Amino acid sequence: MKSIKIGLLGLGNVGYGTFSVLKRNQEEIKRRAGRGIEVVAVAVRDMARAEALVAGGCKVVNDPYLIVNDPEIDIVVELIGGYDLSKTLVMQAIANGKHVVTANKALLAVHGNEIFAAAQDKGVMVAFEAAVAGGIPIIKALREGLTANRIEWIAGIINGTTNFILSEMRDKGLDFATVLKQAQELGYAEADPTFDIEGVDAAHKATIMSAIAFGIPVQFDKAYVEGISNLNAVDIRYAEQLGYRIKLLGITKRATVNGVEGIELRVHPTLIPAKRLIANVEGAMNAVLVHGDAVGASLYSGRGAGAEPTASSVIADLVDITRLATADPEHRVPHLAFQPNAMTDIAILPMSEITTSYYLRMHVADQPGVLADLTRILAERGISIDAMLQKEPAEGETHTDIIMLTHQTQEKNVTAAIEKMEALNSVVGTVTKIRLENLS
Repeated sequence: MKSIKIGLLGLGNVGYGTFSVLKRNQEEIKRRAGRGIEVVAVAVRDMARAEALVAGGCKVVNDPYLIVNDPEIDIVVELIGGYDLSKTLVMQAIANGKHVVTANKALLAVHGNEIFAAAQDKGVMVAFEAAVAGGIPIIKALREGLTANRIEWIAGIINGTTNFILSEMRDKGLDFATVLKQAQELGYAEADPTFDIEGVDAAHKATIMSAIAFGIPVQFDKAYVEGISNLNAVDIRYAEQLGYRIKLLGITKRATVNGVEGIELRVHPTLIPAKRLIANVEGAMNAVLVHGDAVGASLYSGRGAGAEPTASSVIADLVDITRLATADPEHRVPHLAFQPNAMTDIAILPMSEITTSYYLRMHVADQPGVLADLTRILAERGISIDAMLQKEPAEGETHTDIIMLTHQTQEKNVTAAIEKMEALNSVVGTVTKIRLENLS
């Protein structure tokens, strides 16, 4: 049987990793796929660099349209990133009847509904295991391995840059700016780290997982996104004293508000009990915790980025498509796990309606009656206290920190309580609020 012919759009770290692993493991991959998988062309800007890397192993072009319009190419692998050009190329490849593999989470989170609909109409596959958590096969787990389950919630450490920064802040007691600079020097963070540190990258990935878990359209514009750039090292230390660690989590879960089902979709710093396995995932590693009604909680952990881990997922998609290329399109695994005509449009809940627990830190005057005022404000809004830490003022100081952990309540209740707290003369500055998930 003739080989499947692949065209790569981009030969950066992941592109070259894909080329290298395919070449190195070609016999093993052929045994699994049932036929050879061969890269026949790559499209790049820097042709001299690419020609040196592939060393005659395939054709090198500088026009990506020569790839997507080449009738000899069966699968287009999009690894250039971004929204605009990548979308145009992917849609053109689909229109030409080609299957697509992509690692572009931003593209799918924003334009996925249009792309999947076009692929469905043309009877081709769009595979994207590498778009979420690098080498961890979480997409396959959600779409296939857990298909018997009603997924209740997902919580994931799905950005290695922020996990590295938070791990270093906790281990070494350093502030955010110092660790970010270190991360950039080590290559964990980009020169412009905004997408990572402000939670956008994690939100793209959470959006995709949410769609697969609950059979809803991708809705990145409705996700709540909060990064770690304003996180204070002192809160990491206080969380540790209370038995928690702070991670940037992508969370999506089913919820019922006033008798109506909704979906939570949010990314933000989160306190997690230190005894949870996911709380101990450190450095640039990723981990995704999924709770299904039949299987309970299952944890998927590994390298969430890097050339060969991500290439591993790209090639797994290539093997899947190779196996299924001749199958009836109606009998393939749906792009978002659920049959297209069975998708539902359950509302994404506004952040004010979500229910969780909270860590609150107040810098207050060291005087009688302050604690009573704070607890009264919480009680008036039906918020109960689970734990509290009150620090002794440093010698010569007249103010100190009070830290409270609440039981579960709606976000709008905490927001209203904080507004009242900050209006007290005894409270200095703003109240720090970090959400808390027990993940039990």
